[in-house]
Amino acid sequence: MSDQAQELQTVCSARERVERLEAAMMGLPQTDCPVRHHFAPGVYAREITIPKDTVLVGVVHKRDNLVVLSAGRLRLVTDEGTVEIAAPHTRMCKAGTKNAAVALEDSVWTNFFATDETDTDKLVELLTESTADELLGGSKNKQLAAHRAATLSQE
Repeated sequence: MSDQAQELQTVCSARERVERLEAAMMGLPQTDCPVRHHFAPGVYAREITIPKDTVLVGVVHKRDNLVVLSAGRLRLVTDEGTVEIAAPHTRMCKAGTKNAAVALEDSVWTNFFATDETDTDKLVELLTESTADELLGGSKNKQLAAHRAATLSQE
């Protein structure tokens, strides 16, 4: 098998594992991970606080971006494999990847993007393969919809 074919197989396998994890988590109660938005000329930073023991699956970004873990420790599943990272840690998040993580400690994760856009709904659609309605608590939010369905079935 060529190196390129082996790399493609590894990437597909990692993506498939992350997508299976995401599907399995859909019916589970969702953890509140507060998001804060920061802006500077030409820069948008999306900061998320992740409580200890939280398992989360990220979105697929359309652009490469920098990520800073400024607090805590995570076990991160990427297309390259599984790695444990601890703050302070900076890494590149490649466009087209889908990652998952478990917070081993309370953690703060920030993605940095080069953009002048400041409308958070537009930023979701500009920077990710998702829509604002899917991610920001809208009617198409997959996690909230699954949680509502699970809650209703328990009543």
